[in-house]
Amino acid sequence: MSAVCREGSVSKMETEEKASAVSNSGGGGEGSGLDRLLPTVSTGLSPRKRTTSQCKSEPPLLRTSKRTIYTAGRPPWYNEHGAQSKEAFVIGLCGGSASGKTTVARKIIEALDVPWVVLLSMDSFYKVLSKDEQNLAADNNYNFDHPDAFDFDLLTHTLRKLKLGKSVKIPVYDFTTHGRQKEWKTVYGASVVIFEGIMSFADKELLQLLDMKIFVDTDSDIRLVRRLRRDITERGRDIGGVIKQYNKYVKPAFDQYIEPTMRLADIVVPRGGGNMVAIDLIVQHVHSQLEERELSVRAALASAHQAQPLPQTLSVLESTPQVRGMHTIIRNKETSRDEFIFYSKRLMRLLIERALSFLPSQSHTVKTPQGEDYEGRSFDGKRVTGVSILRAGETMEPALRAVCKDVRIGKILIQTNQDTGEPELHYLRLPREIGEDHVILMDCTVSTGAAAMMAVRVLLDHDVQEDKILLVSLLMAEMGVHSVAYAFPQVQIITTAVDKEVNDLFHIIPGIGNFGDRYFGTDAPPDWSDDEMDEPSY
Repeated sequence: MSAVCREGSVSKMETEEKASAVSNSGGGGEGSGLDRLLPTVSTGLSPRKRTTSQCKSEPPLLRTSKRTIYTAGRPPWYNEHGAQSKEAFVIGLCGGSASGKTTVARKIIEALDVPWVVLLSMDSFYKVLSKDEQNLAADNNYNFDHPDAFDFDLLTHTLRKLKLGKSVKIPVYDFTTHGRQKEWKTVYGASVVIFEGIMSFADKELLQLLDMKIFVDTDSDIRLVRRLRRDITERGRDIGGVIKQYNKYVKPAFDQYIEPTMRLADIVVPRGGGNMVAIDLIVQHVHSQLEERELSVRAALASAHQAQPLPQTLSVLESTPQVRGMHTIIRNKETSRDEFIFYSKRLMRLLIERALSFLPSQSHTVKTPQGEDYEGRSFDGKRVTGVSILRAGETMEPALRAVCKDVRIGKILIQTNQDTGEPELHYLRLPREIGEDHVILMDCTVSTGAAAMMAVRVLLDHDVQEDKILLVSLLMAEMGVHSVAYAFPQVQIITTAVDKEVNDLFHIIPGIGNFGDRYFGTDAPPDWSDDEMDEPSY
């Protein structure tokens, strides 16, 4: 066999923006030195069906001429308590410059054929160069192949957050100008992270984050030819400068820092991307690890936290004759679509107004036109952002915009997997710096709370504080209220009504029907759920 397998451990796993392989580059910050290099190593409930989900006979992806778009979603990466219980499976790829690491990574991604894979390049984390260092780099006299050239602190911090499913920002390095671009890339979570770089195994803390370690072993002559072709055609270098840099920095660095770390690898891959035997072995192992780490959240929610008093974080709109009358109309199966929309919008406006009363405020004195002081209140926060759970939650956006001027809006699409019955994250688009905001999370109906919990978890992963999240819903089941409140006790829950029961199909009883289909005039599949969003109507 062409793959040299070594003993090694593979730790825990898993899990999200859309399923794609993301390659990045660039660096920043003061870095660590040789003291962080590794020393010499010594050995030693029944699932539901869903018409929008993919069946196993059809790959969950769409291929175009330019990219592959995965249609499969990200399954839960947390348990029924809302706590993260799965980490991303991190593969470390090491090897000399131009050894074919990126090619191997892309071959692994293609063979895995799963969504939510992130390709992270160590080239992203070169340090910011001073003016003098930039001049040296321009003359090919700066050593980019030394451990001191990398910002291991930033790299370790970023990979650790990515492994934990958090949103991260990755710098972009420009090899032509030897500088970092202004805009950083945002990457959020993954089922699998493939991290590649010449010094992937050279830092103690970094090595501890790797679940699988692969060394790409390619002949030095082949690496030199590849480097010449790449640096001349892609990076604007001249042949003399490339050869000078190779002899002065690249080859000595490989001999001193890179080749000795081969002994740390679980698998050594000779010949790089052409070695499909080794790649197949790697893919089989990763698949087995992902299967072992699957979670069942919805079934746990159905049996947990029930028969308990409703939480204090729940606020239900007062059941006035007006509110009761509007519920009578929208719950009536004979109500026309026009009336359903009209009275739903009225309820949404009341609901959003109620939610705004839970935002923090401070005393604010103003002068009236009569020249008198008025002791009022004003919002005590940076800003308010709305996030709708597609598609039904999207119907609440106009009500929020009507009462909250210039509010920013984000969107999350969550659907149920046909085979597992579990909620899956398919898409999200969140405003920048949302972690500083108070967020109003909008969903029209909540039954088990599985979709709402996933949406809250996404917000937390983007650094939104739990006590700054307000979940608003027209109708909730007690099960959903308990699920969200137990998992996230600081999230404020606001609704117009709470129904007591959820049947075996996860329908709220007596309920309101499939809100999205009644609102948009589409036909509901026979196995729809109040708790789960249908496909968006764009």
